[in-house]
Amino acid sequence: MARTVLTAVLIVLLNVLVGCETVDSGKGQIRPARAKRPVGTAPVVEVAGASETDIVEQVVANRQAYRQGLELLVEYYARTGNNTKLTWAKRELRALNGMPQYNYIIEASVAGPGLKARVSIPAADYLFRDAEEFERKAGPLRSKQQLRLALDKYNQLIREHPSSDKIDDAAYKAGKIYEGFKDYTIALLYYQRTYQWNSETIYPARFREGFILDKRLHRRTEALAAYRQAVKAVKREGEHHNWKEFAEKRIRELTKSEQVGK
Repeated sequence: MARTVLTAVLIVLLNVLVGCETVDSGKGQIRPARAKRPVGTAPVVEVAGASETDIVEQVVANRQAYRQGLELLVEYYARTGNNTKLTWAKRELRALNGMPQYNYIIEASVAGPGLKARVSIPAADYLFRDAEEFERKAGPLRSKQQLRLALDKYNQLIREHPSSDKIDDAAYKAGKIYEGFKDYTIALLYYQRTYQWNSETIYPARFREGFILDKRLHRRTEALAAYRQAVKAVKREGEHHNWKEFAEKRIRELTKSEQVGK
């Protein structure tokens, strides 16, 4: 019964995702292709008391089991010479591999605004370097697979090492990748986490927050406040010079628009 209810819930969620337009493209949350993992399934979740994490973990485990079951069928039919069923299994596997699979958990949301980037942790530093290397490999053509692998590492760092002094760096760099994928509200959240987790961050996260609110989400009142905070937060002469000039110009324009509208 629980499996039937869970299946029905997932079908409804899929229909909502397909049928509704959202601000974010979701491309940054598509899971990167991975190496094979052992076949296994998660215990059936009782929907009534299940958390989002419980359901997502079951979906992930069952995805892996489904794919690897099809791979076993392909190997079996190839070995036994059943070409008709081999064709079916290959076709189903191709369709499954071509279907986007999303990371429904957004790590910056789960982590919350209260973390502090304060401790040097070698394992976190390693994850950060690994993520930067995937970004480098994305090259000028910005390979989506490499960028998703980089996001995976940045998010792993945030999830596994929440006190690391690299969490604000990871948040900012993840935010830029999400922005490139046009996942604007997700990028906005990661930019906000950057300065929430490190008020002295070296990155222009507040300016990027204002830009997304202004130019991408058209939330101009919030953008005006964000630009003002960004300019106020500049401590050193010449710091983020181009961003500061842009923000000051937009503050004048948005302030004028507000006065005209009264």
